[in-house]
Amino acid sequence: MSIKPERKLWHELKKSTPQISWTRIENSGSFGTPDLLGYNSRGVFFTVELKATKTNKVRISPHQFSFHVKHSKNTFILVKSLSLNLVKLYEGKDIMELGACGLKLEPCRLGIEACGLHLDQLGSYRMNSLFPSGFE
Repeated sequence: MSIKPERKLWHELKKSTPQISWTRIENSGSFGTPDLLGYNSRGVFFTVELKATKTNKVRISPHQFSFHVKHSKNTFILVKSLSLNLVKLYEGKDIMELGACGLKLEPCRLGIEACGLHLDQLGSYRMNSLFPSGFE
């Protein structure tokens, strides 16, 4: 039996982010709940929905749309393009556009390392600052 693409993505993310404490949410009781709960080195919790696709279309259930619209802060969708072997990270607040545009939508991060770094830096001064980088 082969490993499903989303499970492979989970292993890839976990391996590339040892600094993040991950909890895999196996939830059949609450539809739309993301696949992962993360806790980064800055003490910030966040969720990640894992997706894998062979095309530009990203399949998102109505419950997943609802979850990310309702909980738009510190929620993310990590999508692996199987045809390009490329990982893209999208913010939960962009789920409607992701559903409409698919992988044509500009991600907030590109590549598994950049995605992991972004998630680990949630809650940092620079990310939450009203001032541009270098203004300190």
